[in-house]
Amino acid sequence: MTTSTRTPSLRLEPVTPDDFDAVCALSVRPDQAHLVAPVVKSLAEAYVHGETAWPRAIVDGDEIVGFVMAFLDIAWNPAGDPRDIRSGLWRLNISAAHQSKGYGRFAVEAVAAELRGRGASHAYVTWHVGPGTPEPFYLGLGFRPTGEQSDGETVAVLDLTGP
Repeated sequence: MTTSTRTPSLRLEPVTPDDFDAVCALSVRPDQAHLVAPVVKSLAEAYVHGETAWPRAIVDGDEIVGFVMAFLDIAWNPAGDPRDIRSGLWRLNISAAHQSKGYGRFAVEAVAAELRGRGASHAYVTWHVGPGTPEPFYLGLGFRPTGEQSDGETVAVLDLTGP
């Protein structure tokens, strides 16, 4: 469990049978739905990729306000350099009713802290370019495009070694 510097009630929690339905019911704004997969798909991917997926509910007090999933130590390009092992942000869904309240920033910072604690020096993320893109959000958090593309998405990196 990760706690926030913002409020002691804000935290990341593993998804449990008790909150599974509430987490799956989360939905982003309709204009964002084409940019991020539904939570249920993320949880299915977490099940299939259990060794590398780190799914968490974003909880404020007793309320689930979002979902975040990190990927841990995956071979980025198995056909390329086998030492190119990366970790980062796989999915971020903030409930439409709870956007622009700092929950996304908290979740990304909590994932960065988790990765840093596991010894990672960088965190990666990808995003779709186009209307409603989360690009300004990620750039504002310090991610910088690498020049790579992954499945047509921009790849960006955040240095975890600095302040």
